[in-house]
Amino acid sequence: MHIGILTMTFSLPGCGSLKEKRQRMGGMHERFGRNPAVAVCENGEHNRHDASEWSFVVVAASRREVESQCSQIEDKIQRTVEARIIKVTQERL
Repeated sequence: MHIGILTMTFSLPGCGSLKEKRQRMGGMHERFGRNPAVAVCENGEHNRHDASEWSFVVVAASRREVESQCSQIEDKIQRTVEARIIKVTQERL
């Protein structure tokens, strides 16, 4: 069993409230948490409306599958989330 942690930090330029932040970042759990091999959580300071950090824990039978899933998550976020990606880190356990 292989485990990977993908952490992404976002800047939300022009975001004026926590409600707007939820609208822009909303759906992360629904989009990625449906996959039984992926756990999703928002971490960092939840009360900031101009920034957000999310972690995705991916479990798979091989390292290649973990890397592929992390890459797919990152690609989909770049296409669908209305935020600027500031930092991306990947960790293997």
